[in-house]
Amino acid sequence: MTEAARTFALIIEPGGHFVAVRAGATLLEAALQAGLSLPRSCRNGTCRACMCRLVDGEIAYRVEWPGLTAEEKAEGWILPCVVLARSDVTIDQPEAREAMPDTRRMRSRGF
Repeated sequence: MTEAARTFALIIEPGGHFVAVRAGATLLEAALQAGLSLPRSCRNGTCRACMCRLVDGEIAYRVEWPGLTAEEKAEGWILPCVVLARSDVTIDQPEAREAMPDTRRMRSRGF
């Protein structure tokens, strides 16, 4: 299996949510696609709204300048909006929730 076709597991604790992470998808994108809502805002590593701890696994950053200090990185803090899985990963994000279904309906204009 090529690296590009690889899928990893993302476990979000303490809720025990399981998410499949396809190659090239950030942890946040994978969670959203699986119907989970995580704290987020900018989605580019600057606002820090999604900040959580990496419990286990190997990651890489989609961008080289994520908004964390060297000390925060050393303590295990990550920004899921710009993090790619390089192995199965477990994060600690107590605010993870199942996303509410969108109840709005598209209305036809008749043409």
